[in-house]
Amino acid sequence: MSQRIDALLLQGLIVAADDAARSGGRPTTAYAFNRSARMVLAADLGVTHARVAVADLGGAILAERATDLPISRGPEPTLSWVLDAFHELLAECGHTFAEVCGVGIGLPGPVEHGTGKTVSPPIMPGWNGFPVPSWFGTRLGVPVLVDNDVNIMTLGEHWAAHPDADHLVFVKMGTGIGCGIITGGRLHRGAQGSAGDIGHIRVPAVDPVLCRCGNSGYLEAVAGGEALAAQLRILGLEAFDSRDVVRLVKMGNTPAIRLVRQCGREVGGVLASIVNFFNPAVIMIGGDLAEAGEHLLAGVREVVYARSPPLATQRLGIRASQLGDRAGVMGAAAMVIEHVLAPEAVDQPNSA
Repeated sequence: MSQRIDALLLQGLIVAADDAARSGGRPTTAYAFNRSARMVLAADLGVTHARVAVADLGGAILAERATDLPISRGPEPTLSWVLDAFHELLAECGHTFAEVCGVGIGLPGPVEHGTGKTVSPPIMPGWNGFPVPSWFGTRLGVPVLVDNDVNIMTLGEHWAAHPDADHLVFVKMGTGIGCGIITGGRLHRGAQGSAGDIGHIRVPAVDPVLCRCGNSGYLEAVAGGEALAAQLRILGLEAFDSRDVVRLVKMGNTPAIRLVRQCGREVGGVLASIVNFFNPAVIMIGGDLAEAGEHLLAGVREVVYARSPPLATQRLGIRASQLGDRAGVMGAAAMVIEHVLAPEAVDQPNSA
């Protein structure tokens, strides 16, 4: 016990507390977790947007910034903007890069978690195989962890909103559709990091709409934000992305509401199979389309409850994301915090 306490004290991860309780015996010393000992940098990069933040070791966001930033700009311009934003945010909250212990980044494409490299991302031109960890690592000299955006959003929801849910499914519905899985209280990434890609599950009952991956009939090609916007344009409505779809729904546009409700049913059909197989306690719906609220959730619930057995659904909660747009940066920060506070990382002689 003394060795563990000494190691934590040496790195400033714990500090002596002032309110040690008097027991009447040998003098006692109380210690408290020092959440301000290090800073964590987090970035959630989407297809058309970016959100970056500085957090402490307790996961509290100290400063953040969001902007429209197309991922199609390529890795160098995008990551340079992120690095500059990190610098400005650290200065804003009175900290420096010397206090940073790690960087967490979410990307909107398949990521091989062990290397942090994207693998054939369909909507990220120029990013295939780009070494994001080493790009940041050589500039900051700290661990850099990279995952896909759905996984970090899942971590964020679990970390901040549902820490007691050992079995949770998070579905991001935006330009594309993806899923993150918490099992046994931990994120499940699969063998190579591609677990949860429900957007590329075939939906047999619909027309074989071509997906951007080259195949047809996939859920994302039918119910993703771009697909919904395209269907609304055919009806003469001005819609180019997920946010336009939600805008029309909030305006009370009947065709948009009907389309979003059907989108929920299509996603619900896939989720019903996941409920039958995995038996989660909670299903969270996030992403831009989740802003459509009950119109979307009603379609999901309708099909999930109809196609799943009572035992699997009697306590199943299906609800909207509680963190909204902040889920990604919260999860990216949590990913780094779990890494740097793991026993093997604390035991490293150069981790202080």
